[in-house]
Amino acid sequence: MGLMIGTILAIVVAAGIALQFAISRNGPAVLSAVDRFVGGSDNIALKATISTGDSAAQKLYVWSPETPAADAEKLPVLLFVHGGSWRSGDPADYGFVGRAFVPKGFIVVLAGYRMHPEAVYPAMLEDAASAIAWTKAEIEQYGGDPEQIVVAGHSAGAYNVVTAALEEQWLGRLGAETSDIAGVVGLSGPYDFYPFDSDSTKNSFGPADNPEATQPVNHVRGDAPPMLLIHGEKDTLVYPRNTRELEKRITQAGGSVETRFYPDMAHNDPLISLAAPWRNSRDIDNVIADFAKRVTAQAKASVPVQAKTR
Repeated sequence: MGLMIGTILAIVVAAGIALQFAISRNGPAVLSAVDRFVGGSDNIALKATISTGDSAAQKLYVWSPETPAADAEKLPVLLFVHGGSWRSGDPADYGFVGRAFVPKGFIVVLAGYRMHPEAVYPAMLEDAASAIAWTKAEIEQYGGDPEQIVVAGHSAGAYNVVTAALEEQWLGRLGAETSDIAGVVGLSGPYDFYPFDSDSTKNSFGPADNPEATQPVNHVRGDAPPMLLIHGEKDTLVYPRNTRELEKRITQAGGSVETRFYPDMAHNDPLISLAAPWRNSRDIDNVIADFAKRVTAQAKASVPVQAKTR
């Protein structure tokens, strides 16, 4: 019996090591595969793949209930942007985000963007703005409410959505407004990383004419969309001070910001927490969903009701 238990434990440990290795090679794709196998995908479907530009990276994936209720109201929308140090990543690998939030009552849009070496700053912000503007204009046909849009991202993706929400010019160039965003969620985001000291930041932001203007902390304003910032205290890739500094400046400006710090989490753990089986034992998906439902409800309530005419 002891030998059998030892063998089982050895197999479990080996499987865990193999899984960690696979995640290190292409984490999101592995997470999505595990999530699909463990968590299932009942009444959750990828409804559309949309091109938003000439680059193959400029694309959106729309996830929704496979069979919406006949009398279903328009649902709030969660637009998610992947990380990858502005040089890697594909929204096609993030189906687990759709499977996490569609059952919680959201339409989910997974957005891609141009990366180094194809493009550098401000391409990632132009593409984030383009994804938000498309969602505002088109999501209703997929069951989403264009007045209830929350944008979210992990790591580099958190930078993209936070900056697009703070700095008005990116959406403004497309005839949209940051007020089209009901709320912003940043996971493990870099918001204050100048001077550039890594290959990824030098490659993507080094050519900028005004490097300090690339930093989200330098665009804080009190009337920006409310934010939820999540960070692991053991993050050594993007230090938690990024979130603390952004929180401090938003608070000083009179803006709305909430933070969650997790003592035992490293850089990727908040993202991993969105995939089954991890999300069954962690609260991050519920924290995000609760925030998103609260701010979208507030946004919808503030939309003027047009008087009926004869």
